[in-house]
Amino acid sequence: MKFLKILLSLVAIIIVIAIAGTSYIHFSGIPRYEAVKPDYHVTVTPEKLVRGKKLTLTLCALCHTNLNTGLLTGQRMLDVPAEFGKIYSQNITQDKTYGIGSWTDGELLYLLRTGIKRDGQYSPPYMAKLGHMADEDIESIIAFLRSDDQLVAAAAVPDTVCEPSFLTKFLCRVAFKPLKMPTQKIAMPDTANAVELGRYLTFNFDCYACHSADFKTMNVEHPELSVGYMGGGNKPLDMEGNVVLTSNITPDQETGIGNWTEEQFVKALKYGLVDGKPALRYPMVPFVHLTDSEAKAIFAYLKTIPPIKNKVERSGL
Repeated sequence: MKFLKILLSLVAIIIVIAIAGTSYIHFSGIPRYEAVKPDYHVTVTPEKLVRGKKLTLTLCALCHTNLNTGLLTGQRMLDVPAEFGKIYSQNITQDKTYGIGSWTDGELLYLLRTGIKRDGQYSPPYMAKLGHMADEDIESIIAFLRSDDQLVAAAAVPDTVCEPSFLTKFLCRVAFKPLKMPTQKIAMPDTANAVELGRYLTFNFDCYACHSADFKTMNVEHPELSVGYMGGGNKPLDMEGNVVLTSNITPDQETGIGNWTEEQFVKALKYGLVDGKPALRYPMVPFVHLTDSEAKAIFAYLKTIPPIKNKVERSGL
């Protein structure tokens, strides 16, 4: 009898602790961290503006472009599964009140590298972190965001506050943490080495996030350690909220792209066509800003990764 009382007491204590922990995570929301503001200033050149626009269009525009304004004023991210809550991208135009017009170059650098905003709040996993990107490319993106290009012209459009789910809040405390600022210079990849260039582009274009097994088990710091790396089967949504299974793009010959030719892959990636037929469905869109050499480099890298036998009914690349 005494043992039973002790056992019930322990169970009650565990329940109380679980409720307290759950309540804390729910009401405290996304974690905050120290907001570091590096003394950092970008030197703008014509070459950086061209490169920065290309990277912004490839990496940022799909999520941040508002269909009503045509500018990077943010929108509802309909491809985020409902289990993560209602997620909205933010205004990243040069508006000083609602956008990033009053941010310093250092604050932008710290956000892009670590995922920590200037107020200390962590940007959850659906915000890309560029921890693997070369310094030169980061500088190019920031230079473009500061430019007089119409795409980033100041637009006084307030952000819509995200409504992250408990799962998102929980994952941001136990699985997804800010990346560390690099302590050494990150150089551009050797463009003469197709595999090296392809790995660089694959990491920085976040291909692994969608094409691995699940958003919850992706590894931002070490992408190749993500569960089911490039094996497909993840479940993003289309514009109507329908699940669009991601394809297996490992070199498995039966269920992946092991039997694809380089030409087939380039046409699929850049133009959304496979053997002359439409191949892509939102949220996968053609990477029209890539050069053929870059698309071929991504294919060369994918051919080197471990094949995974995972048959997925193809609804896109």
